[in-house]
Amino acid sequence: MSDLEVWRKKIDEIDLKLVELLNERAHCAREIGKIKLHMGLDAYTPEREEEVMRNVTSHGQGPLSAAAIRRLYERIIDESRSVERVFMETQKKKKSKENS
Repeated sequence: MSDLEVWRKKIDEIDLKLVELLNERAHCAREIGKIKLHMGLDAYTPEREEEVMRNVTSHGQGPLSAAAIRRLYERIIDESRSVERVFMETQKKKKSKENS
């Protein structure tokens, strides 16, 4: 196996792990949405999102700059917020139909 093939295989393995972790993160976001709905809170929490950004950008000790990590996490957070929001809206509609 050439060096190129070795590195590509490693990236493929990392990509699969990343997808697994992103799906796990989305599951956590849905659970957070469930809790927020119960507490009457909004899906969007700018303070928490900024806290996440500070946390992940402070660990940038590699080839990715803090700005690059921030750009990646902006998209990840957008998707997590969407998962929360969709779950919360679905649950509200379901509850509304049950109460009709």
